[in-house]
Amino acid sequence: MLYEQGYSLQANRKTHEGGDHPDRDAQFEYVNAQAEAFLAAGEPVVSVDAKKKELVGDFKNPGREWQPQGKPEQVRVYDFPIKGLGRATPYGVYDVGQNTGWVNVGIDHDTAAFAVESIRRWWREVGHLQYPEAKRLLISADGGGSNGSRVRLWKWELQQLADETGLSITVCHLPPGTSKWNKIEHRLFAWISQNWRGKPLTSYAVILKLIAATTTEAGLTVQCQLDTNSYLAGRKVSDEEMATLSILPAPFHGEWNYTIQPRATQIDTIIP
Repeated sequence: MLYEQGYSLQANRKTHEGGDHPDRDAQFEYVNAQAEAFLAAGEPVVSVDAKKKELVGDFKNPGREWQPQGKPEQVRVYDFPIKGLGRATPYGVYDVGQNTGWVNVGIDHDTAAFAVESIRRWWREVGHLQYPEAKRLLISADGGGSNGSRVRLWKWELQQLADETGLSITVCHLPPGTSKWNKIEHRLFAWISQNWRGKPLTSYAVILKLIAATTTEAGLTVQCQLDTNSYLAGRKVSDEEMATLSILPAPFHGEWNYTIQPRATQIDTIIP
C-alpha cells in the first residue's frame, strides 16, 4: 500500500543549517573585509575550531585505504572507549595567510580554556616567529561550541592571552548555522580526514603522526602537539569578572565582532 502511494524507505538527509539570520551575508562580507585588511597590514589571521572527538584504539575509521586484496585491517566490532586511552579532541588553528595548520590534540574536555590554550600554543610555537612585528590578531570562529560568541569563558581566556602577548585580539564569529563555511573546515580538517581515512587511530602517537603528515598540492603543512592538561568543565565567569575585561564591540553586530585589548597592567608579563 505504501509503494502504491509513492512511498519508499529513505534515510534522513542533512539539509537544515538553522535559522537564516537577515544579516548572514553582511556578516560574511564583514569577516572577509576584516581578514583582507589584517592581511594587507601584515597581521595574522587565523580560523579556529575543534574537530570532532575521535576514539583512540583499534576502531573502524571511515573511508578506504589500499591493502593487500582480501586482507582488510582488522578492527573492533563495537565502539566502546578503551580504558586508559579514551578520546582525542583535535583543536585546529589555520593560518590563512601562510596556509599552515596547527593542531592541539587534547585528551580532556573541549572547553573554552582548551580552545584558547590551543591558540596560545600556536602563538608560542609558530605565530610569533611568522609575525614578529604583529600587534594585532584576527580570529575567525564559529558562533557556537567552546569558542562560541556567547561563551563568557572564551572571552575571559582570550583576555588572559591578550594580556600575556600584548596583542589586540579581534574576533569575528560566523553567522548562526554556517559552521561548514569556516575556512578551517575545508582547508585543514577535510585534508586531515582524508589523510587518515581507513586507518585506525590506535594511539595518540599515531594520531599526531597522521596529522603532521597531512599536506596538499597547494602547499599546506601541519604541525601538531599533544595536550595532556585537564580542563574543568562547567567553569562559570561572574558578572564581576566580566566587568574587568577590556572588550570593544564593533559597531556592526558587536555580539559577533569585538576586540579584546591587553590591559596595561599586564603587558609587562608578555610571552613571545
